[in-house]
Amino acid sequence: MSVRRVVPDITSEATMEENREFYGRLGFEEVMNLGWVMTLASPTDPAAQVTFMEHDATAPVVPDMSIEVDDVDAVHAAVLAAGAEIVHPLRDEAWGVRRFFVRDPNGRVVNVLSHG
Repeated sequence: MSVRRVVPDITSEATMEENREFYGRLGFEEVMNLGWVMTLASPTDPAAQVTFMEHDATAPVVPDMSIEVDDVDAVHAAVLAAGAEIVHPLRDEAWGVRRFFVRDPNGRVVNVLSHG
């Protein structure tokens, strides 16, 4: 298993436009926007990203961070075997990712995903 990127997920009360403008001043550009979730990335290092979420379209909570891995099924099996709490089941999402949410030892919710 390898980690491809780690992205903070910020529950946002500001508008997506306000976040895009503010973080644009820091050098980020919009790379994905589904209306309820938007990801901004560095144009020179596309793995340097930050995500803003008003809510999650299919999950009961907004995650605290997202970790993209090369094999989400293997990671899911490993955390299940370790007895970790699955907050959102492993599933394929309409926007092209396979993901699940797991609670870490600090109580933080981690969105673990692979792109299809």
